[in-house]
Amino acid sequence: MVTFTLNGEETSLDADPNMPLLWALREKAGLTGTKFGCGLAQCGACTVHLDGFPVRSCQTFVGDVEGARITTIEGLSGDLAATVQQVWADLDVPQCGYCQSGQIMAAVALLSETPSPSDDDIDGALEGNLCRCATYHRIRAAIHEASRRLEA
Repeated sequence: MVTFTLNGEETSLDADPNMPLLWALREKAGLTGTKFGCGLAQCGACTVHLDGFPVRSCQTFVGDVEGARITTIEGLSGDLAATVQQVWADLDVPQCGYCQSGQIMAAVALLSETPSPSDDDIDGALEGNLCRCATYHRIRAAIHEASRRLEA
């Protein structure tokens, strides 16, 4: 049994400590917003926040999150998260949408650390978050717009 805080609630999952967190979230906790992309921590579709920092859940093991705080796309809350999610919809960022939960998780983490990011900041923070539909220009525009809205 592994116990941690999941989206603000203490959670205990009966999972092998060597199980990737991604599969524990999807299969044991029933949270399917975090996606499986590559399984090698190279695409970002599985990004969640571990104690406030973005991590790839496909290569993070359940046994390593004992006592930690995990936030998934389903658990994002607050003005920053709401603004990012609203801008994503307003600017029609997703095309197929498969990678977008990971993109949003990375964007929220970036804006929490860097409220007015440059293009280079955005590119660096989202490096490795792949979008097969290549909506990178809309993702970047959405992050800039979210930053503007949050500053207003």
